[in-house]
Amino acid sequence: MNFLKTVGVLAIGLLPTSGGAHEFWIDPVDFMVPSGGALVATLRVGETFAGAEQSYLERNFARFDMKCGDALESVPGRSGDRPALNVGAPQDGLCVIVHQTKDYTLTYSDWQKFVNFVEHKDFQGVLAEHAARGLPETGFVELYSRYAKSLIAVSDGAGADAEVGLVTEIVAEANPYTDDMTGGLPIRVLYNGAPRADAQVELFARPPSGEVEVTLHRTDAEGRVTLPVDTGYSYLADAVVLRPLEPKAEKDPVWESLWASLTFAVPE
Repeated sequence: MNFLKTVGVLAIGLLPTSGGAHEFWIDPVDFMVPSGGALVATLRVGETFAGAEQSYLERNFARFDMKCGDALESVPGRSGDRPALNVGAPQDGLCVIVHQTKDYTLTYSDWQKFVNFVEHKDFQGVLAEHAARGLPETGFVELYSRYAKSLIAVSDGAGADAEVGLVTEIVAEANPYTDDMTGGLPIRVLYNGAPRADAQVELFARPPSGEVEVTLHRTDAEGRVTLPVDTGYSYLADAVVLRPLEPKAEKDPVWESLWASLTFAVPE
């Protein structure tokens, strides 16, 4: 695989166990479909680009859209549908699938799981801040939500990704289906519409056969980083925000994590 020189790249064998940190992503059956074909994708939660399939359940999401060209519309479905996305492509070009979960909570009964999560996602100063706030090491609550996007090419896949208004999101600044990927795929990580500087991006690379490869990358001052990619691979990019919350009651969340993901493929 053609890796670029990127600060913080690590082999999968060197990555720490992330404890309860699980990614959420949109997993298309095919990243490239013919004109008039169907957009089919599952929603997954798991680790290392492998996870359990999630059904189409309106109570579990705040938003589930597809943006093909300039048209933005809700993904149709019935409760319990698997795969969660199964609809005819409305037009040729690049289709961006968007999914935002509802808010969930997690109560930590094991301090080490929180430590693993914080260290794996490289949240500098969080453990010290946790102690300085006088928070307990067990029994505290985290609020979390997921913000997933996926790029699917219909016919030639022409078009461009763009901001879709998520609290945090990853925007591809080139088209992996039509542009030259020799130098990698440039992306930008956003939070509240502004660039996230010095943010860790975890990249999962899935070859046609063999084990998933994982590398870590960091955004620059403008929230940008170029991800190393290779033809024939599919990819999951993941970036997480962790922000403090001030509880009003005893069992209120004291931290909130916001998970952004982007899936795409690079054709051979």
